[in-house]
Amino acid sequence: MSLTKRLPPTLVVGGLLVGLVVLTALVSIVWTPTDPAHVEVTQRLKGPGQDYLLGTDQLGRDEFSRIMAGATNTLFIGIVTVVIALGVGVPLGGMAALYRGRIEDATMRLSDVFLAFPAILLAILFAAVFQPSRFTAMTAIGLALVPVFARVVRGAGLQVMQQDYVTIVRTYGGGHLWIFARHLLPNVSSVLIVQATVAFAVAILAEAALSYLGLGTPPPTPSWGRMLSESQTFLNQAPMLAFWPGASIALSVLGFNLLGDGLRDLLDPKLVERSVQLPS
Repeated sequence: MSLTKRLPPTLVVGGLLVGLVVLTALVSIVWTPTDPAHVEVTQRLKGPGQDYLLGTDQLGRDEFSRIMAGATNTLFIGIVTVVIALGVGVPLGGMAALYRGRIEDATMRLSDVFLAFPAILLAILFAAVFQPSRFTAMTAIGLALVPVFARVVRGAGLQVMQQDYVTIVRTYGGGHLWIFARHLLPNVSSVLIVQATVAFAVAILAEAALSYLGLGTPPPTPSWGRMLSESQTFLNQAPMLAFWPGASIALSVLGFNLLGDGLRDLLDPKLVERSVQLPS
């Protein structure tokens, strides 16, 4: 009996787009055509050419170098944001699945409080209380994504807790921590992987929106959202200044969303198509 399985097209396309963003970020750490923060006023608003692949911005900075450096900033924010959401949401969801009753109600009502605040609104609130910064934006976006992971872990965890092997572990004195680490978490890991890729796309979009409003990554660190905001004044003179950061944001978000859809199709046994050939 042979089993043939083809990778979902969304997984391939999403993986290529995400790989391109990751490769760009890694290369920018060790090399960029010019210093992304270098100002050359005499070269301002130059179009794409041999000296500047994507042209220059209003201060004469190389647009291609800034796009590359912006990829590093985007990935860093996405990773930290997802880690915050996982670090808080997974234990909350696990507690709700393991401890029913009042503890479950308390954790779910806490997640409902965070769910009532969209990421951008929560970041604006944080910026009003604290100083607008990249750390503030990452914390706000991460906390806004906590309910998503808490609900995913609770929903999948309740199904795991109903399994016979978990009942046997409880009968022989297995503690909640052991059940969570040995049985619940491994069984929901595939769901968490898919949700993390989707949350990554949400984090990228939210950070770009916050930087566009001036509440995200402060200068001189390149940020695609702030680059998009700064370019709108010069749309008549250099319309491509808005195109490059906008396209970078769109392709990154699209890539992570497609990657999440592809991983869901690959990891969900109900959606994966299997072709089985029986021996004659």
